[in-house]
Amino acid sequence: MPQADSLAAIRDLEQQVQEQAQAIQQLQQQLQTVEPESTAFDRIIGDSTAVREAIALAQAVAHVDSTVLITGESGTGKELIAKGIHQASPRAGRPFVAINCATLAENLQSSELFGHVKGAFTGAMRDRPGLFEAANGGTLFLDEVAEVAPSAQAALLRVLQEGVITRLGEHRERKVNVRLIAATHRDLDAASHAGAFRTDLFFRLNVVNIAMPALRDRENDVLLLSRQFIAEYNGKMNKTIAGLSPETARLFLGYGWPGNVRELRNVIESAVLLAR
Repeated sequence: MPQADSLAAIRDLEQQVQEQAQAIQQLQQQLQTVEPESTAFDRIIGDSTAVREAIALAQAVAHVDSTVLITGESGTGKELIAKGIHQASPRAGRPFVAINCATLAENLQSSELFGHVKGAFTGAMRDRPGLFEAANGGTLFLDEVAEVAPSAQAALLRVLQEGVITRLGEHRERKVNVRLIAATHRDLDAASHAGAFRTDLFFRLNVVNIAMPALRDRENDVLLLSRQFIAEYNGKMNKTIAGLSPETARLFLGYGWPGNVRELRNVIESAVLLAR
């Protein structure tokens, strides 16, 4: 190759290297400006001491595999706390599987949780893994765990003790690696003393207890949440509601909110929708 051609080739190569270096630098700058993806913890709005303490405890236990029991009334954000724990844990890249146990018929709970094999019962036309296998490597969130039937409670205790499940109709154990988070609005301690819930299972679930406060116990958080929900529904409905009137704010602060944050969200959505 003539010397002139060699020099031209080297210059072209140097130009390509320089262009690639500039492209990498631009990409690095873009990545630095990308805002981190919000987590479930970020979606829990409130400045009250009670809710801050609940979030702090959830963040503290996220990095270990201890079983967590989240207690509190319906609508207080128990599933958000569970998702936040999963997202902040070493299991974040693995599945987060959630189920409300109250939605499962008692005769189907064991099948849903632990799976079944073909022919295990009428209608079992094929093998089917359960939720523990679906969550393997990740986190399983059992909401309303107090509704788990006694027959399924025994199998649930075995998973927590041994890390194994057995599908219905099968005679071999399967290892699972699942972090369990449970939630309830009931008093499981009282239920265990009354014989309605296994005491040994309660102790296994209640390694770490996170109590989610009711909205009426969260100081002025109802006003913070109202502003957030008004802004959210303004955007969704193309409205320009400025906020709560002083009279409405007083009413909100004095109301008991039995449905908690879920009830407040529904009230704000309806008000924004109907506002003229």
